[in-house]
Amino acid sequence: MSKKYWLMKTEPSVFSWEDLKRSKDQTTFWDGVRNYQARNYLRDEIKIGDEVLFYHSNSDPLAVMGVCEVVKEGYPDHTQFDPHNIHYDEKSDPSNPTWFMVDIKLKKEFKNPVTLEQIKSNPKLKNMKLVQKGNRLSVMPVTKEEFNEIVKMGTK
Repeated sequence: MSKKYWLMKTEPSVFSWEDLKRSKDQTTFWDGVRNYQARNYLRDEIKIGDEVLFYHSNSDPLAVMGVCEVVKEGYPDHTQFDPHNIHYDEKSDPSNPTWFMVDIKLKKEFKNPVTLEQIKSNPKLKNMKLVQKGNRLSVMPVTKEEFNEIVKMGTK
């Protein structure tokens, strides 16, 4: 299987790039996804070695902060079973989990975060799912070309 590329959104007030940098081995689990399409990506498609654009949403600025690598494939999101967790889902059954997560590891921090404004103004990124009207997924695929263009923008 060939490597795939993804964009994962997080709100810095919940879990930021700085939080990732401080995490043990600069690795974290990507929990709390509660959208079925994003869940399907986490459960079925994201594989070890895939690369991830780490995106700050609901922040100023909205921006890709750097690159991560998937280090553990989809497994049940433990927060769905914890009644004290904000992501608790009382309908989830431990014998048939609804929600999944992956583990990611920091790979490269951008010299300059790539803002949503910069992405929207780059003609090479005009078809990117992130800029498509109505696409609000927290986990979404990106093409290799889109990924490479954003990495190039972030390392200038």
